[in-house]
Amino acid sequence: MNASKTMSSYSIIFLGTQMAVGGAQKLLLEQALWFQSRGHKVTVLFFYDRDNLHEKWKQTYPFEITNLEAFDKKAGGLRSLLKLFSGLMKLWRVLKHGNHDAIITFTHDSNLLGIPLAKLAGIRARVGTHLGEIRGMSGWREGLHTFLINRGVIQTLVASSARTRDNAVEAGVKPERITTIYNAITPFNVDHIDRDSVRQKLNLNRDEVFLVAVGRLVFEKGHVFLVEAMSMVAKENPRAVAGICGAGPLHDELQAQIERLNLQHKVRLLGQWDEIPELLAASDVFVLPSRWEGLPMALLEGMMAGLPVIATRVEGVDEVVQPGEHGLLVPLESPTELAQAILQLLRSPEDLQRMGRAARERVLSTYTTDRMCEAYLQVIEQGLSEGKVA
Repeated sequence: MNASKTMSSYSIIFLGTQMAVGGAQKLLLEQALWFQSRGHKVTVLFFYDRDNLHEKWKQTYPFEITNLEAFDKKAGGLRSLLKLFSGLMKLWRVLKHGNHDAIITFTHDSNLLGIPLAKLAGIRARVGTHLGEIRGMSGWREGLHTFLINRGVIQTLVASSARTRDNAVEAGVKPERITTIYNAITPFNVDHIDRDSVRQKLNLNRDEVFLVAVGRLVFEKGHVFLVEAMSMVAKENPRAVAGICGAGPLHDELQAQIERLNLQHKVRLLGQWDEIPELLAASDVFVLPSRWEGLPMALLEGMMAGLPVIATRVEGVDEVVQPGEHGLLVPLESPTELAQAILQLLRSPEDLQRMGRAARERVLSTYTTDRMCEAYLQVIEQGLSEGKVA
């Protein structure tokens, strides 16, 4: 570190894979905001802009955000390789000439591509993340990832939950190379939001109970099970309405399922919402029917808004939600048990309110951005210390 710098101010690169609406991206941007607000120099980079968010994010966030343009889904073969090479060269120039102290990467791909370059560029603190279960990753890529960690190229792997840490150890990562830092969010309050006004926009009647799920319309989020569960819920409680917030490739498939089950008035695909707290303020229960997760930001947001949770017992979630205290947990891929849990909660408005209050307190006590980023700062400083010795 240069003599002109102090121990409390660092230049940090935050590297993600794709600009998209998702938990990893939200986590990256929340951390960047926190570090900048405390006097650190922040540089944010993504390998490509999947959802055409670059211009919007540049206007929204008070720090530099760069699209490396390393991938184009329309490109193939040689052109795709040239795009990747060009993006990596842009990244190299930032790493080599930016006088940076640390890099944090937020996906396995950015771990694999970004951190070796950062080491070559002389960046001393190099932090990778493991934010949850990854399916479909080739054996050689996982082996390379493990090798880079164990050899200290990736100095520290941050696991987002205890089970994520265990999975990394099972994959061969040395336990001493892993630090568990739970995902977290910046506290917010929905009391100032006009709940009735938002519910009118959603065409909800005053006596309807609104269950909300937030997540991309993709296989792993398991929205098909919520739709099927609602066909059972509606028979006992016709006041229950579910909304699924998000966009993705399974939109048409989910809409066809809704129509096939004649649930057009009971399940609504809401599309993408920019103001998630507004949607949560209009809701009564947060539902997470995922097949797998890490520690989902959407779950923490639902709990922060004071909503009880009904979720599948998957990685990370069962470390946050205590059944009977903050909500209910059900087996994955079981619409019948999901429907039973929804009905159980709706039968007891007192439990619904009690669990919602406890859910908010749970997040405020353990899963705040301050706690998370202070822990990341310690990891960075440890990496700088190791780098100085090396």
